[in-house]
Amino acid sequence: MSYDLIVKNGTVIDGTGAFRRRADVAVKDGKVAEIGKVTDTAKETIDASDLIVSPGFVDPHTHYDAQICWDPLVSCTSWHGVTTVVMGNCGVGIAPCRPAAREVAAWDLVNVEAIPFEALSKGITWEWETFPEFIAAAERRGAGINLAFLAPLTPFRHYVLGDESMERAATPDETAMVAALLRGAVEAGAFGFSTTTLPQHIGYQGRPLACRLASTDELKAYANVLRDAGRGAIEVALTRRAGRMSEDEEGLLEFLLDESMRPVTWLAMASRPDKPEASADTLRRLEPLIKRGGVPQVLCKPFVIQMDLRNPFSFADMELWGPVFNQPLERQKEFYRNAEFRGAFREELKRPHLFQGKWNRVEVLEVASQTLKQYERKTVGEIADQRNEDPLDTFFDLALEDNLNIQYTMQQYHEEGIQRLISDPRTMIGLSDGGAHVNMLCDAGYCTYLLGTWVRERQAMTLENAIKRITSEPADFFGIKDRGRLKVGLPADVAIFDERKVGSAKRARMQNDLPGGGRRLVMPAEGVEYTIVNGEILYEHGHHSGYLPGQVLKSGAM
Repeated sequence: MSYDLIVKNGTVIDGTGAFRRRADVAVKDGKVAEIGKVTDTAKETIDASDLIVSPGFVDPHTHYDAQICWDPLVSCTSWHGVTTVVMGNCGVGIAPCRPAAREVAAWDLVNVEAIPFEALSKGITWEWETFPEFIAAAERRGAGINLAFLAPLTPFRHYVLGDESMERAATPDETAMVAALLRGAVEAGAFGFSTTTLPQHIGYQGRPLACRLASTDELKAYANVLRDAGRGAIEVALTRRAGRMSEDEEGLLEFLLDESMRPVTWLAMASRPDKPEASADTLRRLEPLIKRGGVPQVLCKPFVIQMDLRNPFSFADMELWGPVFNQPLERQKEFYRNAEFRGAFREELKRPHLFQGKWNRVEVLEVASQTLKQYERKTVGEIADQRNEDPLDTFFDLALEDNLNIQYTMQQYHEEGIQRLISDPRTMIGLSDGGAHVNMLCDAGYCTYLLGTWVRERQAMTLENAIKRITSEPADFFGIKDRGRLKVGLPADVAIFDERKVGSAKRARMQNDLPGGGRRLVMPAEGVEYTIVNGEILYEHGHHSGYLPGQVLKSGAM
C-alpha cells in the first residue's frame, strides 16, 4: 500500500497519557492509517529520529474571531504546534451582527480584548450577519489550523435587544428569540456558548458588556438549549478575584451545571503569592462541582496584568473609569490631568479591585518618547523615588509625557502555586487569550512553554502527562471527539518537536502586521520541527508550506 505521508523513526506520545514508544505513523486521506513499524512506501516521508511525535495541541481559550478574517494561519498560536483553537470566549464576538451594529461589536472587542479598533475596522470582512453565516464564511475562507467556535452571548443579546442589551434584562419573548438563535448556532456546529460576569468586562462606550445583564431566567433558557441538544459546553469568566470564588459565583456555576447538564469551564484559577493556600482551598471546596464538569482553567505562565491608558481595561471594574473609555486622545488626557479624577482613583484603590495599586510591581514596558527611554524596565515606584514624586501621580504623568503611548505591565509569578495548579487533574490548562491584548502581551505559546519550562527544565510533570493535558483533555471537555489523540482512523493532526529544545522564546517580539499597519506582540516557538494538520504539512522547520489544511470543526460531528 502507498501512503500519502509516513513519519518515520519518531517517539510517539499519543495524547492519552500512555508511555512513549518508538513507532512510525502513516497517513492516508488526511487520517492516521497505521502506527507501528510501517514498511510500505509514501509520497512523502519525514524522518523524525530523535523527535517526539504527538497529537497537535488544542487551545481551549482564544479570541481569534476577528483575526481569522485577515490571518488564515492564526498566528502566532499555530507556530507552537497548536492544530485546533476554540474561539468565541468570554461572551464577546462578532456574530450574529446586523450591519448597523458592526461598530458596537468592534468596540466590545476593543474594550474587553484590547484589539485595536483600526485593525478591526480595516480587517473584519463582515460577509455574514447570522452566526451560521459566520461559520460558513470561515469555511469558505480557509485556515491553516482547525477552528472551533463557541457562541458568545453578547452579540446574540445585542442582535435581539439592540442597544437596550447594554441596559437591561431580556423579556420572556426576547429571551426565547435569543435562545432560538443559540439553538441555531449549536445546530450549525457551535461547541456551546460563552459569557462573563466580570465588572472589568465593559462594552461599547464604557457600558456594561451586554451578556453581563442577562438575568437568571435568561441564563436558564440558554443553558437549557445545550441540555436539550445534548452537546456543547459553557465557558464563563466568573471569578472577580483569581484563585477565589465567592458564594454568588459558586451559586452561578452550580446553576449553569444544573440547567445545562453540560460541562462548564470557568475563569480563572490562579495562585497568589500573598495567599498561596487560597487556590488549594477553593479547589477543595469546589470539588463536588468540578466532578460534575465545572472545570477551572489555569495558565502555565506567569500572570501578567497589562496597562494601556488609551484602552484602560485593567481599571474597568471601577465606575469612575467608565467615561474614559472610547474617548478621543485629548479627552482622555483631560481626565488624567484632573486632580479630582486622580483623587477619586486614589480612594478607589483602597477597595478590592483587579488592580491594587502596588506601584513597586508596575513596570514601564515600552515608551515612544526618546526622553523617557531611561525609564523602561523600571517600576513606577522606582521612577517616583527618582523623581521625588508620588507614585500614582508618576503613573499618570509618565503617560501624559508619552502622549498615552506608554505600556505598563505588572507580573505576578508564584512558581510553586503555578506548578501545583498545572499538575492538578481538576484543572484545565488554557487561558492563552490568543488573538487578544495584541500589543501588550502574548501567551499564545503556552503549550511550548509548558513543555520547555515545566517538563524539561523544572521536571514538574512527565512529558506524557503534559501532552495529555494540552491535547485530549481540552478536546474531550468540549466534545471535539476526533482530535487530541494519535489513533488509527482519526484525523492526522500532529506536532513533531525536539524535547531537548522545545519552548517559547525568552521574549516576545513586536510586529507591525495588523491591518492598517498596527502593532502586535508575537511569541516565536523553539524546537517545533513539523506541524501537520489533517494529514498535510503546515509548517516544516518553522516555514509555512503554503497549504491551508485546517477545517471548521462542528459539534456533534465525528
